[in-house]
Amino acid sequence: MTTTRSALTPRSSVLANAFMIAFLMYFLIPLGWLVISATKTNGELFGSFGFWFSGKFNLWANLRGVFTYSDGVFWHWMGNSAWYSLASALGAAVFATAAGYGFAKYDFAGKSAMFGIILGAIAVPTTALAIPTYLLFSKIGVVDTPWAVILPSLVNPLGIYLMRAYVADSIPDTIVEAGRMDGASEVSIFVRLALPMTVPGFITVFLFSLVSTWNNYFLPLVMLNNPKLYPVTVGLAQVNATANNAGGGSQGLFTVVITGALVSIIPLVIAFLLLQRFWQSGLSSGAVK
Repeated sequence: MTTTRSALTPRSSVLANAFMIAFLMYFLIPLGWLVISATKTNGELFGSFGFWFSGKFNLWANLRGVFTYSDGVFWHWMGNSAWYSLASALGAAVFATAAGYGFAKYDFAGKSAMFGIILGAIAVPTTALAIPTYLLFSKIGVVDTPWAVILPSLVNPLGIYLMRAYVADSIPDTIVEAGRMDGASEVSIFVRLALPMTVPGFITVFLFSLVSTWNNYFLPLVMLNNPKLYPVTVGLAQVNATANNAGGGSQGLFTVVITGALVSIIPLVIAFLLLQRFWQSGLSSGAVK
């Protein structure tokens, strides 16, 4: 039996490594194409092999084209994306942590039914809710404002599920009871005792919500009409549509789209690099438990 297990272990390791390498390539190939394409001129973009650099390194000229396009509207789009994403991610993380704490540490009527509804909401695609949300927001005059993007993004059913599981494992009931015995209010217990212990889970939900809102396209497309309110996803899509509709004479806009897409992922990379230590500590503590 020992011989059989030792013989199977290397084979399983090779299969696992091959699977991970294939998965890594699946994500890196589009990113590699984007980086390479952002260094090409317009003619080389359409006339050379996509996965190799051309003779002229044109990245800096392409960056200037992005930042000066339409009087620098790209900066407005990036600022809008940052505002929408940070506000939505912070609010979603706070609400998910509070809701997860409530589900994990309190017993109340309808608790199971409410949590079942939240689990069911995870399976509902956000695009299916965009039109009903638009009709609702149009009644209260929120359409074509930043709140039309931020408010729907504050609701994160997956975040609530994750925080309930995290709070249940990371915050002992004895700590909550000790706070009550000391005379602390429930809000004080949550803010001063529970919240600092949920930082890894809080950061995880924050990052998920940040990426989701930053990459969101359909909701702001439906909600916003003013180009100066567009996030970078909708703004670049409009530039791409303009290039396609104008035909070959405006193909120079395609370098704006590609280079702008490359620039737009940099804030997400920076956010993950800055916050990864909190995320890794949360994963490690979960593994130990």
